Formats: sequence, structure tokens, C-alpha cells
Amino acid sequence: MFQSAMTFCLTLMVVASPVMAADQGPVAAGRAEIAEQKAEVLEQGIVEGGSAARPAPAEAITRPGIRAVDPSGAEPLDDAITCLARAIYWEAKGERRGDMAAVAHVVMNRLADAGFPDTLCGVVQQGGEQGACQFSWWCDGRGDDVEEPRRYAIVKEVARQALNGQLADATAGALFFHQRTILPYWADDFTETARIGDFIFYKP
Repeated sequence: MFQSAMTFCLTLMVVASPVMAADQGPVAAGRAEIAEQKAEVLEQGIVEGGSAARPAPAEAITRPGIRAVDPSGAEPLDDAITCLARAIYWEAKGERRGDMAAVAHVVMNRLADAGFPDTLCGVVQQGGEQGACQFSWWCDGRGDDVEEPRRYAIVKEVARQALNGQLADATAGALFFHQRTILPYWADDFTETARIGDFIFYKP
């Protein structure tokens, strides 16, 4: 399954590139489609192999590919890249890159854990239908479009590296986190794994 999906992605890239080269619009659209397809394959690999799964170089999402997906931060959250990037953005857009990476790892660790949904959009949007969201920004009643494009560009690169397995997990496998200024009711029931920037991370 993993191999056949990657073969399809690479075939699409080879077949489509001569047509798309004439026009930047189709080029960007083609890159976005390939990046989204790669992300689905990587997502499935993480579900099956754990958050430490790392693709071969040809299977990894490229920088041009990640830039082509949701470029303005206004697309619906219905693909793996957009869901992960938007979660990092709204949870840590004002923080350092290392803090963003730590938040990304919580999302990725949940994807690899059988107790959570088996897609990144499922992880990010979990609980929204009941109103008890895992990530409060998802169901706070406000818009989820990006407000700071430059910060979003940084966030998307962090998301790319996280999906490609290129970031060490400084959270030590955390599945939960909160800001240091907040003390949620569940914190005493979990084991603290790390303190990174403005965040504290936990495992059950």
C-alpha cells in the first residue's frame, strides 16, 4: 500500500511536469497535489509504523510542495498538511521554531497512538462534533484562517519536517501539552515529559 501510493505520486510528477511547466498556476497546483498525496502516504506510514517512521528521500515532501499547499492559509482543513500546519499555527504561531516542533510532535504522536484517530485531520478535529475539542482553537467559534502569512510559512516548514520524520522529538513522546500559565484539571493525572518554551508536555 505504502509503496504503490508512492509509485503513483512519482508517476504523476513525471507525467504532469511537462504540461505544468508552461504556467505557474498549474505548476503550483500539481506540486500541491503531489505533496498532499505524499502526506497521505506518510500519514499512513506513521499510523502503521509509529511516529519515528521516516520516508526515503524520494518519498519525502519537498519545500516547493509544502509551499504550494494552502498558500494563503484559507483553504478548508481537509488534507494532512493543512490540518497539521494550521494546528501548529494556532497553538504556537508566536513561539520559537523549537516550540512549534514540539507542538507538531504531540499531533504526530497522537497519530501514531491507537487511542487517537488515524488521520491528522481526525486528530486535530477530534471532539469538535461534541463541542469538547482536543484543540480549543478548532471549536472556539472563531475563524481558522491564517492572519500572519510569514509566520504560517515558518509553520508549514515545521509541518513538512515533522511529516518527513526530520525532527527529533524533544517532548519524549508526549500526547498532551498546555501553556505554562494554565493548569488544566488533567495535569496531575499525567506524567510530565518536558518543558519547552511556553509549554509543558505530558504522557498518560
